[in-house]
Amino acid sequence: MKSFIDIVEEIKNIISSEYNGRKVFDKDVADLLGISQMNFATMKKRNKIPFNELLDFCALKSISINWLLYGQSPESLVEATNRFFMVRYYSDIHASAGGGGDILSEANEAIELAPDFVALLGGEKELKNIEAINVSGDSMEPTFSYNDIVFINRTKTNLQRGGIFTLRTEAGLFIKRVQQRIDGKVDIISDNPVYATQTLDPQEIEVIGRVVSRFGNVD
Repeated sequence: MKSFIDIVEEIKNIISSEYNGRKVFDKDVADLLGISQMNFATMKKRNKIPFNELLDFCALKSISINWLLYGQSPESLVEATNRFFMVRYYSDIHASAGGGGDILSEANEAIELAPDFVALLGGEKELKNIEAINVSGDSMEPTFSYNDIVFINRTKTNLQRGGIFTLRTEAGLFIKRVQQRIDGKVDIISDNPVYATQTLDPQEIEVIGRVVSRFGNVD
């Protein structure tokens, strides 16, 4: 996937004709995406991709998010878009990597995925089982960061082999690494060492599904 700086430069090229020949600055891109200049500078420094804002920009300009993120050539955009696949994306849902997040709702939209990314999710046949949601909080850093988009396979709910799952407990919706213990209980683990491991009985957990990818590979 392109870096934040490369994506910004691509946006500048796209919108340059709207500025009557003058140079397009970072401030112009920040304003267009609805991001404050301070947050924009932080994202640039940390290479944090503002996925939601880019999705809105691509919808406004009628271009593909996959081209913007993965560098497909403009000449092949129309042909390539016909080969894209769609999954359900709950853009208003944030599974927490901190405190409890919102529960899943019925409101969803479609998000486009390129064929090479579909392969990371297990192939075309698995797409009917895949849903995408957002991440909030910092307890799973560096694996996940705030506003990452993660992809969940709703059919993969067996915790015996461990891994990263979306879970619902009485405290809300979480994305956590889990490990089943010999005594039958489940350790709920944060990748950020600042956060302590929580141990729950299986009946206290509803497993939504295994996190199989994000925009990038999941460790």
